[in-house]
Amino acid sequence: MTRPTRGETTATGAPDDVEELALGALDWLMKAARDDPGSSTGAGVVWPDTLADGQVTPRLYDGTSGVLPALLDAWRYFGDDRYADMALRGARGVAAAVDDWEDSGLYAGVAGMAVALRGVHRVLGDAAAGTAADRALDVLRSRYDGAAWNDWYELISGNAGIALAALECGDLDLALLAVDRYTRTAEPTGAGVRWQLTAGSFPRMHHMSHGTLGIVHALAAVGRAAGRSDLVDLAVTGAADVVSRNEAGPEGFLVGHSDPQQQHERVGRHNYGWCHGPAGDAQAFRLLTHVLPGDPVWPALVDRCWHTLVGSGIPRRIRPGFWDNNGRCCGTAGVLALACDRLVERGDGRDFADVLVADLAARATVDGGGVRWSNVEHRDVPSVLAPASGWAMGGAGIVRELLRHARVTAERDPRYAVPFPDHPPATGPSPTVDARVRTGGG
Repeated sequence: MTRPTRGETTATGAPDDVEELALGALDWLMKAARDDPGSSTGAGVVWPDTLADGQVTPRLYDGTSGVLPALLDAWRYFGDDRYADMALRGARGVAAAVDDWEDSGLYAGVAGMAVALRGVHRVLGDAAAGTAADRALDVLRSRYDGAAWNDWYELISGNAGIALAALECGDLDLALLAVDRYTRTAEPTGAGVRWQLTAGSFPRMHHMSHGTLGIVHALAAVGRAAGRSDLVDLAVTGAADVVSRNEAGPEGFLVGHSDPQQQHERVGRHNYGWCHGPAGDAQAFRLLTHVLPGDPVWPALVDRCWHTLVGSGIPRRIRPGFWDNNGRCCGTAGVLALACDRLVERGDGRDFADVLVADLAARATVDGGGVRWSNVEHRDVPSVLAPASGWAMGGAGIVRELLRHARVTAERDPRYAVPFPDHPPATGPSPTVDARVRTGGG
């Protein structure tokens, strides 16, 4: 198996082609790691978000915690212990930051660090990572003020994400504390309910990252786990408000970024990614399909989101600013995640998934240093941004989805090594389980 070189970026979607692209991206990620002087043993590593600025964080969104799940997926897929060993070293770097990191949220802080550390513990059997995950949950409990951890209500930094992280880490009591806030602060609308972005803020936002559907996801997940029908009912009422704002007609689903439109001079009314568009909206509706089986409303909404995405023109960059991101949060990799869900659950979507993979291959920079991706900010000069390493905008998030695509199309286990708590597992025909299962304590 030869490694890709510059100009060889025409992956077809076949597993072998995707493997080559992922291997090159993993080469770049491994080289981007930096020794962490803060880890107690000196054996830890961290990842800068971009090599250009060199700034490191432990965050799940754009820091070291977001790289660890990609390494674990790579270890499971390729059976190469270099990836497991680097994940263990990265866990040491994250563990060293738990006590002093001020943010508490899922993607911005300690809650996400707990998810990554618990993932290393579960996949590799590493006791130190498990102890650090427990410590992260203790830190979260100590910061709870009786209602919240900060002024944020949403998924990225606020109570919703912390609830989902606690649930993923097995702490239902903490998850219930986190969602309790929403029962007291829901704002009735003509069609349902909604919530603030932050205390005292306006306008209102609607989607997964900062809006109502991220809160809906947390309420539905925790309500199901706790047997709390009142929380599930509140989630349904929140979803109803968002559904009432659909601007794409009965066949599609497309809701504006915010109402009234936030930063209208800079932010487009409609987006298509995980964060503010149907790629993320569909994940909330997928969860409600699982929580309320037999209700035809939710799978129909998933289908409508899919219809809109396939017909939107993505991943083509139709005009400046339309589709300038390759990453998991705002770009092509996040749509690929939903396409793979579709492949597992409905048996369709392969053609569109292959288009997305081919686009990622075409937009990659490939040379002796490995494979990486640069996003674009068309309003800046220069417009091409430095390649990033993390989950949201960088190589780790893209690698994770490329490897999942390769597993799904080869009819291997579609599950991620470390599930993210805002992405419901895909359910479908029983896959061939990965044979590469690590034994021992790592």
